[in-house]
Amino acid sequence: MGAARNLAKMEGFLLIDKPAGITSFGVIARLRRITGVRRIGHAGTLDPFATGLLIVGVGRGATKHLGEYLGQRKTYEAVAMLGATTVTQDKDSDIVPIEGVEMPTEAEVRAAIPRFTGPLQQTPPMFSAKKIDGKKLYELAREGIEVERKSVAVTVYSLELLSYVPPKLAFRATVSAGTYVRTLAHDLGHALGTGAYLEKLRRTAIGGLSVAQASVIENVTPENWQSLLLPITQSTANAAPSDTAQKE
Repeated sequence: MGAARNLAKMEGFLLIDKPAGITSFGVIARLRRITGVRRIGHAGTLDPFATGLLIVGVGRGATKHLGEYLGQRKTYEAVAMLGATTVTQDKDSDIVPIEGVEMPTEAEVRAAIPRFTGPLQQTPPMFSAKKIDGKKLYELAREGIEVERKSVAVTVYSLELLSYVPPKLAFRATVSAGTYVRTLAHDLGHALGTGAYLEKLRRTAIGGLSVAQASVIENVTPENWQSLLLPITQSTANAAPSDTAQKE
């Protein structure tokens, strides 16, 4: 019984505020070194340039519950740059300015937003981890191969303009699992006739869990990580209903 209690103390969820410049797997690798636990996983990748909430399951009991979060709605705050595009739809590739672009007015931006809310069909970007015939799209893209991708049904539950100082357009979006926010920005830029790529992306919530509850990884130490664990029962109670038709 004592061993079981000790094991339970080492299992749960760490809520991490991922910094920019590190992969989600890089966060996991650091946490394995900090905790000494090998069985660690996360519930939804963030791109290296993105920041925000990463739900990390520590121990077998927690990792088997990670799937409960993959279908959760997610909220992001983002900044799109109008007047240019990139092949990755974000700032992590060469920026190609579009010559002669006239920036839309704020009224025109607000008028376009409703077209990108509700149920949508979204084409996954080539630079993504989605697999076709067993190969990840980004692997094909790096080989200079572009393949036809089937559009995917996603839902944008809310899309709110936070600020607009051309060419920067800041917005908040709550979306179903499987939605690419950089593609949302790309498609909005296309509709505005300016093109767009994502400059900043921050995930602020997954289901009922918020980045306000998260710790920066620099504050997680071998001495305190167990005290930061969210118990499995508490974390799953905070999970919002899943979008069962969507998977990330």
